[in-house]
Amino acid sequence: MTDVVESSGSLARNGRPAGADPTGAAAARTGTDDAAAAERIGEIRRRIDEIDSTLIALWQERAALSQEVGATRMASGGTRLVLSREREILERFRAELGADGTQLALLLLRAGRGPL
Repeated sequence: MTDVVESSGSLARNGRPAGADPTGAAAARTGTDDAAAAERIGEIRRRIDEIDSTLIALWQERAALSQEVGATRMASGGTRLVLSREREILERFRAELGADGTQLALLLLRAGRGPL
């Protein structure tokens, strides 16, 4: 085994920095073989996964509510769409998120009312 002191002052073994994952498993999952960085990336990704689950549930709830609004409006003799409401939603998302917000709003609207 070869020990080398890196310029940072940490001890490296066999060409790997101190704290590196010797199996390379962390690098395959996180893109780094530094154990501390891999652990932090894992924590962040777990939180991202939680957020994604919440977003999916909210997306589904929003779509169901929007479909209910449309069905209720049409059952009472109203129109299938209220374009002023759609424009309002598009503008709110654009103002908060920019061009990507507009695209997101279009997807949300489609999920609730179906394609035009």
